[in-house]
Amino acid sequence: MGREVEVAILFADVVGSTQLYEQLGDAQARQMVGRSLDIMREATEAFGGTVIKTMGDEVMSTFPTADDAMNAARRMQERISTEPDLAHDNGHVAIRIGCHYGPVVQEYRDIFGSAVHIANRMTSQAKAKQIITTLSTVERLSPEWQATARQIDVATVRGKADEVILFEVLWQPDEATSMLPTVPWSKRSGGSTKRLSLRYQGKEVVVGDGRKSVTLGRAEDNDLVVKGNLISRLHARVEASRDKFTLIDESTNGTFVQTDAGEEIFVRRDSTQLTGEGVIGLGRAAQPGTALAVHYVVEE
Repeated sequence: MGREVEVAILFADVVGSTQLYEQLGDAQARQMVGRSLDIMREATEAFGGTVIKTMGDEVMSTFPTADDAMNAARRMQERISTEPDLAHDNGHVAIRIGCHYGPVVQEYRDIFGSAVHIANRMTSQAKAKQIITTLSTVERLSPEWQATARQIDVATVRGKADEVILFEVLWQPDEATSMLPTVPWSKRSGGSTKRLSLRYQGKEVVVGDGRKSVTLGRAEDNDLVVKGNLISRLHARVEASRDKFTLIDESTNGTFVQTDAGEEIFVRRDSTQLTGEGVIGLGRAAQPGTALAVHYVVEE
């Protein structure tokens, strides 16, 4: 039976390992990846962490505190970026790191839960030599580490309704020194000052004003219920982030958008930004004023 604990989950992987094998050959590339993994393990253990598993060119570790995770992440970046054995004719081995603090279920020597997926998502957002983390992690850092964190973006995570605010943690002293003044954490909400109004057969729902998303589809639990034989139960979502509104299609037959400017857009299992005014058709194109037309307008 697993037990639930709160930990900092850290993923670190070698950037461009496939290219390393192509450029250097199997033997040299494997040696360099192996040396990188050794450094990641050593840094994890040096700051009280536990290596949960290694997967090819990647290490997943947990730490009791957010500071422990950041100390280990900095050690990994410092050592790998300066290790002479990791230099080659085409450059130098680099890693990227993602981290998130949250609850996990611990079973034997493995961990499970949405926090693991969020941490992994942070890694996919990171570039070479970057450490990317979340607001919940930054809030648990010491003031010294918080001073090196800057908000850079927001991202969606599968299975999570709200967007995740992304922070880069600057581990090189010269970068941290040249940072612009940070915005207080309480103001970093990623909210929108605009509104998007959706109108369908006399009903109106609004995205913005504190409401970050609405759903559209034929199921009764959607915010805007639209019936039709080509419409999925949960057909699409509209999400607000930093004065932008994104339509995300989750349907079988796709979503059609016609703007007042004359542009026609089709999305299926994809997304598009909504601006100005127009009409949304679920499953098929809809003309303004017709029975299946969902009218939208972005309001200041």
